Amino acid sequence: MNTSIRMPAVAGRFYPANAEKLLQELEGFLTPDPSPIRAFGCVAPHAGYVYSGSIAGAVYSRIAVPRCCVVLCPNHTGLGPPLSIMSSGDWHTPLGSVPIDEELATELKTRLPQLTEDRDAHRAEHAIEVQLPFLEVRQRFLKFVPIVLGTSRFELLEALGIALAEVCGTRDERPLIVASSDMNHYESDAITRRKDQMAIDRVLALDARGLHDVVMNEDISMCGFGPATAMITAAKNLGATQAELVEYATSGDVSGDRDRVVGYAGIVVL
Repeated sequence: MNTSIRMPAVAGRFYPANAEKLLQELEGFLTPDPSPIRAFGCVAPHAGYVYSGSIAGAVYSRIAVPRCCVVLCPNHTGLGPPLSIMSSGDWHTPLGSVPIDEELATELKTRLPQLTEDRDAHRAEHAIEVQLPFLEVRQRFLKFVPIVLGTSRFELLEALGIALAEVCGTRDERPLIVASSDMNHYESDAITRRKDQMAIDRVLALDARGLHDVVMNEDISMCGFGPATAMITAAKNLGATQAELVEYATSGDVSGDRDRVVGYAGIVVL
């Protein structure tokens, strides 16, 4: 197998592996805004579509998806270095192939040497993969840069955000920075909503340090707080002034189980 091709790891589990069925699901989640906004970044969930597809769909319906996106996600597998980037090749999905923006990825590695070329962290990681079908439907000429974050160090997350702003700010069409993240995990619905609101408030305030600190200090198991911290840092450096909570839910809204839920928030940064 060509190592430059990244095959789907969770098709058939997190979302349909059949292209026709996947498109049908996506069409049910997406209601494109007639006047989509040009966002600097967003937070979108990455659970199975049955649980969080409607939240992700609301985010991608609200914004204009440019031809290039940078998709940041947490490291669920534990493989690879703290900042793992792929800078060449294609990612296959049931809808086709999405090429990596090699020029942008190379520029990012030059600006931030801690970004390490690595495929192991990406091979079985679901949190970027589940975003791609939404992005493909909203932008037929999509290219992207995938980065897996396996660190909670604020200084490194901030450095990534600054590098993203420096590189994305030079593009004629500014890339969208996607922070792939679910919210609090496996506590009651009431506790999860309370904890999630603390984190959401910091995102809405565009307070990267505050988000990092509240997650760490209040024991909020928001898996993608690192990607969100970097995204907010980048967006503010690029000129963002506000954020909007598009939709929020917990898995309990789908399953009916309110004892052990996961939270999902869709946020756009403008």
